Amino acid sequence: MNTREDIVRTAIWADELTEEELERARRGVVERHFAKGTYICHRDDRLDWWTGVVTGLVKISAISRDGKAMTFAGATDGGWFGEGSVLKDEPRKYDIVAIRDTRLAMVPRSTFMWLYENSRGFNRYLVRALNERMGQFIATIEYDRILGPKARVARNLSWFFNRVLYPNAGPAVEISQEELGLLA
Repeated sequence: MNTREDIVRTAIWADELTEEELERARRGVVERHFAKGTYICHRDDRLDWWTGVVTGLVKISAISRDGKAMTFAGATDGGWFGEGSVLKDEPRKYDIVAIRDTRLAMVPRSTFMWLYENSRGFNRYLVRALNERMGQFIATIEYDRILGPKARVARNLSWFFNRVLYPNAGPAVEISQEELGLLA
């Protein structure tokens, strides 16, 4: 993927968009590169961009007031996140950190909101994605309460095979022990 058009046309949410909607998205999307270990966004910062991972791996996490770190999710190639903060027009309630060198596609809030207000196909995608994410977080609560540490790590890895949230998932997860530790 070398161009904004490639990024938009191959995005999971593009399948149901009209040509006009695709063109609007293409004009709005920008690419950003982040080195491994870079904070993309700190908790309580405004990041008025809906964000997709073109290549790389990011951690979505927070640190409590007493210093306890918690990871909400990871996002890898083809995954999009941040729609809730963009829809609510609010600062992020989490940190976003590049776990690997990462290339992001970023759709500005104005373009995202235009698609939200004008595209049935885009809204169908958003409902599917939000439903998957809600199921993911409900499962997190359940499994944190009933599973041991090894099973929780296995469950977190299994999320990378969710084709709705991570359409580019292959038959295996290529992840180092360091990256796994950062996500767990």
